[in-house]
Amino acid sequence: MNHLLPLLVAVPLLGAALLVAGGRRLPRVAAESVGCAVSVGTAALALVLLLNSSPPMTEWVGARIPVNGHSVGIVVIGDGPGLGMAALASLLTSAALAYSWHYFDEPPRRHAGSFPALLLVFQAGMCGFAIAGDLFNAFVFFELMSVVAYALTGYRIDDPRAVQGALTFGVINSLGAYAMLMGIALLYGRTGELGMTQIGRGLDSEAVHGGHGGPDALVLAAFVLVLTGLLVKAAVAPFHFWLPDAHAVAPTPVCMLLSGVMVELGVYGVWRVYATVFSGPGGIPAPDLERALVVLGALTAAVGAVMCWYQRHIKRLLACSTIAHTGLFLIGIGVLKPEADDGVALYVLGHAGVKAALFACTGILLDRYGSVDEHALYGRARKLKGVAVMFAAGALGLAGLPPFGTALGKSVTEEAVGHPLTVLYVAVSAVTAGAVLRVAARVFVGLGPRPEEPRESEGYETTGSGERPETRERLTRIPDTMTVVSALLLTAAVAVGVAPGLAHVVAHAVNETGSGGALASVHWTWAGALLGLASTVLAVGLAAVALTRPRLLAAPGRALVLRRLQSGHIGDYVAWLLVGATLLGALALPGTLGHVP
Repeated sequence: MNHLLPLLVAVPLLGAALLVAGGRRLPRVAAESVGCAVSVGTAALALVLLLNSSPPMTEWVGARIPVNGHSVGIVVIGDGPGLGMAALASLLTSAALAYSWHYFDEPPRRHAGSFPALLLVFQAGMCGFAIAGDLFNAFVFFELMSVVAYALTGYRIDDPRAVQGALTFGVINSLGAYAMLMGIALLYGRTGELGMTQIGRGLDSEAVHGGHGGPDALVLAAFVLVLTGLLVKAAVAPFHFWLPDAHAVAPTPVCMLLSGVMVELGVYGVWRVYATVFSGPGGIPAPDLERALVVLGALTAAVGAVMCWYQRHIKRLLACSTIAHTGLFLIGIGVLKPEADDGVALYVLGHAGVKAALFACTGILLDRYGSVDEHALYGRARKLKGVAVMFAAGALGLAGLPPFGTALGKSVTEEAVGHPLTVLYVAVSAVTAGAVLRVAARVFVGLGPRPEEPRESEGYETTGSGERPETRERLTRIPDTMTVVSALLLTAAVAVGVAPGLAHVVAHAVNETGSGGALASVHWTWAGALLGLASTVLAVGLAAVALTRPRLLAAPGRALVLRRLQSGHIGDYVAWLLVGATLLGALALPGTLGHVP
């Protein structure tokens, strides 16, 4: 079945080409139906391949098979982690297309197939990145995914804010891509290879035969450059500033994909590149990588949680929650334990369903009331009882309440990372979930005093009030597709935690080609369930305090500093990107000083 692997990229690209070619002639319902059918078909193919991925499949596209062990051809790898991410990306793309079916207001001069065509190209880029077996083509799909994401973020080209958010997104992610490309060039110059496995073997062979027994300055520089590009995509602090700006202006279906899978692909890329390229004797020592990823992950989780709590723009709030949970994912892969990898995989699956559902519910608020401002929406959505239940359920999923898949993944990861970091997992989950519960209580129930109108903001911040609906006019009746997709996403997030045997299947897929350790037993534990309940109770308590005594949890000076750093100026974000790359190098350097000439 390895010959079917390239179809994960070819099928959505072909579907997009057909929509672009015939979009002006096809009625809208036909164009959107074709987009949904192609996306669902690709998702089905990814799942079929995933179920047959043991042993892993390898396909050299164009039959450019290595000669004497050397090749610069295009190789795709069909293993559990890669096909799992491709399946997740495809399923979420299908959900986004179904959610936007026949409701999305196309800007003037756009034909009916333009939006589904862009989503299909985005799907192709994500699938290609997930299964790429060589660094250069991982970069190519990385850029394809990014370019389409810029276009989707600024899709409403007549809105200056959308253009600014897309420009910020484009500049920062392009700089990350350039850094990654320079790192790939250094590795190719050293080994003459582009395949990840082949590069790793070349570095290890040189380290052993060269006698220095570790990385030199070139390898360290390549490591920092490649990981910088991936960490920018993952929105890891201090590379994260583009993400809230992009989410604030991107259409709701695009937000579902950005937070549900694209950011997670950056974390997956870090895991994949280290495991195949830099984990041997010629790469970066494990203690150095662990220090770098755990420190950056803890910083990201803390910054994201604080920023999430002090947002009133609901899309920005959810985006900051994504940043916080990305930090927890990074810590999980940073401890370099097979059981932590299993936990992160389950955590990512559960988080994708929960976060996509929360954005879907936020889109309903936008299209019904023309606002995503927590304060302006106070008590206005009392009639949306079904949406209120789903929004609150999503908040509980973020907190890690059993039986959500987020709870199972968090439980397994907490047990692997150990007690000091477990406190961070509980605190971050509670703060982000508490912020979402606070929004739910204010917007859908009208609890607490009516929020006061704030003074002039001191930093780059939008309130979310007066936004333009994504429909032609404000909705008086919520389309069934919107509510059904939201409900299915939450159901899937619960299924990750309760489906018999699913956790074992995920663990087997991850450990088959991941860290190479023995297959760990992945299951619910009393300690994990109690920690999930503790974070949920803490989240409810924080939300209650915020509603009853809002001044008690008002933004202190340090939180205001974090908000002012979100300036909206590209130059500031570029400076922070350079700071982040320097910090990554400094964290990875100490243990390798004896090897670097």
